[in-house]
Amino acid sequence: MVKTIEVVGAVIIQDGRIFAAKRGKGKSMAGFWEFPGGKIEPGESPQAALARELKEELRIEAEVGEFVVTTRHDTGDVVVELSTYICELVSGTPILTEHEEVRWVAANKLSYLTWAPADIPTVELLAERFG
Repeated sequence: MVKTIEVVGAVIIQDGRIFAAKRGKGKSMAGFWEFPGGKIEPGESPQAALARELKEELRIEAEVGEFVVTTRHDTGDVVVELSTYICELVSGTPILTEHEEVRWVAANKLSYLTWAPADIPTVELLAERFG
């Protein structure tokens, strides 16, 4: 049986632009863009996991809001189940600790980036909704 990994991603919107993070060298899917986040720990809610991951990875405080979508991506070895949420930046400026680069991107320009496969359905929904 293929293992499923539950992860969460943050769609951080500020001044009409959406935050994108490029996966760092040495990581799986290095060089692909993603919505920042990470794995849900046992006993942790998706929202708590996302707030924790944003604090760990980017050194920011964010309010986790509206659920966007859950997508499944089969890598062959594992199935990544990604749930994304709209988030509001409460405090801090993103600091690169695990990512190679970050950008604030207009919704209608999101498709210009090379996204990790699990993030593509969210990108498409955001382009429809905000683009």
